[in-house]
Amino acid sequence: MTDGTWITLISLGVTILFMLGTPVLLVIFYWVIGCSFVIDLPLANTGNELINVFSKGFALLAMPLFILTGDLINQSGIARRLSDFAYSCLGWLRGGLAMASIAACGLFAAISGSNSATTATIGSMLHPEMVKGKYDERFSAATAAAGGTVGIIIPPSIIFIVYGFLMNLPISELFIAGILPGTLMVVAMMAVAFIVCTINGWGILIGLSFQRVVKTAFGAWLGFFAIGLVLWGIYTGKFSPTEAAGVTVGFCVFVGLLCYPLNKIMGSDPDEPVSEKSFMSMFVVEGFTLPSIPSIVSRSAQITGILVPLIAVSVAMQQVLSSLGAKEYIGDFVIGMGGYYAVLFTAMAIVFVTGMILESLPVTIILAPILAPIAVSVGVDPIHFAVVFLVGASIGFITPPYGLNLYVASGVTGVPYFRLLRYSTMYLAALIAVWLLVALTPSLALYLVPVR
Repeated sequence: MTDGTWITLISLGVTILFMLGTPVLLVIFYWVIGCSFVIDLPLANTGNELINVFSKGFALLAMPLFILTGDLINQSGIARRLSDFAYSCLGWLRGGLAMASIAACGLFAAISGSNSATTATIGSMLHPEMVKGKYDERFSAATAAAGGTVGIIIPPSIIFIVYGFLMNLPISELFIAGILPGTLMVVAMMAVAFIVCTINGWGILIGLSFQRVVKTAFGAWLGFFAIGLVLWGIYTGKFSPTEAAGVTVGFCVFVGLLCYPLNKIMGSDPDEPVSEKSFMSMFVVEGFTLPSIPSIVSRSAQITGILVPLIAVSVAMQQVLSSLGAKEYIGDFVIGMGGYYAVLFTAMAIVFVTGMILESLPVTIILAPILAPIAVSVGVDPIHFAVVFLVGASIGFITPPYGLNLYVASGVTGVPYFRLLRYSTMYLAALIAVWLLVALTPSLALYLVPVR
């Protein structure tokens, strides 16, 4: 049999394994190993690629810190205060808690910079509350998964840093360009939540109270401060994104350890709603103790342990694809499409399909150097294309069979992966609509970017 036939058979075989429940990590790894034998690619090369990801993956340095930041914010009670603020603003609407979950994802994304950390934190925190509020558990878990997609679009974002480095673009401009599209993604998903909950009658309504909104806003001041700290540090160049994550971790540890004894002194009840707390205790989050830090770090390490091996084998997959001539084939195919919109939409289709089977970082590493120069050659603004490319990559977090956010949401909520798909497709449709709007309206990405 020819090499092409063997590769086709291997691809079909690993697809069957995935359908039988084999973890995605092993599916990709089996494909890489099988194809390596077919094309006579030494396995030592694959091993070296895996080692290089761990030893030279500069973008991965920030990942554990961003994820740890998410767990610290969750454990300290800061994330709860942000979600309380969002709920006080939206709880009077049908599906208000679902909409608040998505809004909280947007706020959390501005601190964590990670889609998986956003999904894990908001999902573990608000999924039980939504189930108590008589929301369908599948919808609740899918809401957390979809909300997490903005984790890599609303700045700061690891993937924007990677893209800027690969394509020699100003990272600060990429961050600014992601603000409006990220906000549109949040609004679109909130609209889906409102429509679905209205049709099904889900959610318990609360009255809109200006006093409650103001009180929860004050109660969430530490969360807003953390967001401002990250954005100020990165935009002013005071520290790199990795250093920003480290500074935020330090801030969260300090706040958590300081607030815990203060709460004990004031006798504040952690489960008491912010709107009912005393004036002083309203400004102090629940915090945590020093002995609890190892368990928090352990939880963060578990999430990191899921992500990093997936990224590593995906980068190894890039080597195999390069050996198969995939880069040249894709480049020739896209160039053959012709004009501005034909190239742009063809590139988007490739990103969408690839995002169904790979994580956003390998998708960016593999495809950005191929597609971006072609898009720019037909007149697409490089910053605009970067945003279009990465919004498409973020959508891949809820597209099966990979759908990383679906796996994370399933893990933290206990809802089986395939049961999430019914409601995640509704959010997927809204995100694709926003993606098309951003592609057709460059000003959505470029309006806030300083004139170059």
